[in-house]
Amino acid sequence: MRDHTKLRAFELADAQTLEIYKVTKKFPRDEQFGMTIQIRRAAVSVASDIVEGCARHTKADYLHFLDMAYGSARELEYQISVAQRLGYLDEEEGRTVQRKCEETSKVLNGLIRSLRNKE
Repeated sequence: MRDHTKLRAFELADAQTLEIYKVTKKFPRDEQFGMTIQIRRAAVSVASDIVEGCARHTKADYLHFLDMAYGSARELEYQISVAQRLGYLDEEEGRTVQRKCEETSKVLNGLIRSLRNKE
């Protein structure tokens, strides 16, 4: 088993999740069960899939969950861009969150590529 707490990708995903919860508190009330829940779900999925992958015994399973985490990370990037365009995030806040999402995706993709190159 792997220790997820030692992965930079997990650190970024965890911090990103906390940031997402903070910024989505300001979303319109009528989005509480729409955009807010979708964005939060995607953010939590990134970190959760990394944790679950680390708990798997085979490299193939580990990579499968990292792939799912990467998919959720990219989904989150899109959802943040929609929230920005709808005006749910102010310009500075939107840029900050978007940069964090992009960094998480890049680090996660690098981890996946690194593991695949070792095969």
